[in-house]
Amino acid sequence: MVAAQLAVSPSTGIPASNGAELSIAGVSHEFDLEGRPLPVLDDIDLEIRAGEFVALLGPSGCGKSTLLRLVAGLEQPSQGRIAAAGEEITTPDPSRVVVFQDPTLYPWRTVWKNVALGLEARGLLASQKGRVDDALKTVGLAGFERAFPRQLSGGMAQRAALARALVNDPSVLILDEPLGKLDSLTRIAMQTEIAELWRQRGFTTLLVTHDVEEALFLAQRVIVLSERPARIKAEIVNDLPYPRHRGDPRLAELRGQALAHLGLDASW
Repeated sequence: MVAAQLAVSPSTGIPASNGAELSIAGVSHEFDLEGRPLPVLDDIDLEIRAGEFVALLGPSGCGKSTLLRLVAGLEQPSQGRIAAAGEEITTPDPSRVVVFQDPTLYPWRTVWKNVALGLEARGLLASQKGRVDDALKTVGLAGFERAFPRQLSGGMAQRAALARALVNDPSVLILDEPLGKLDSLTRIAMQTEIAELWRQRGFTTLLVTHDVEEALFLAQRVIVLSERPARIKAEIVNDLPYPRHRGDPRLAELRGQALAHLGLDASW
């Protein structure tokens, strides 16, 4: 079974933590571009509390997704240290799962079998197959177990990708623009669903998005990064309780702050 719903504070709507603390200390990173170094991240220091929801904003190509890959353990930083729950991250781990912009579902596997991949790879599927059904129910895909990816809408495919992440019961959920290719109405609905999943499960969440309103609607803190090589330019704290309402004047105020840090306030 997936983790039971956690107790939620009535004053903030925030669950008890089921996540891992993340520590990003002095992290710099560069790529080798035909024998020349291409700096991408420059001395990033960021502490994320267990169970916190943090969003990264910044110009396109500044290094946001690279930082997520480092947190996931898919690459190692050129300098610095990244740790989860005090343990240095050196490799990928089922406790840290990534949901990308593209659902990356295997077209020859049914929805159920796509969601089951993590358990199957770890040799746990035979004993824990009920977790697959629970994860599909959690994201609203009960009844689509035997469907193939080609039979799903974009929003449904992304829900399947979320279920595939949730079935591992992660302590850290890493979201790399997971809603970037969805239509506006589906995107709004999915934002609300992601916030509710986080409130229910209590995992630490790190989100990359280019959508200022999305970042502020979902996250407790928004980290604004500079042009590449990315440095932390600003931190915006959003202490609004959950569930949030898009028309809240405080969100409009914070949006103005974020746009100013991004150099876009004159156009608003």
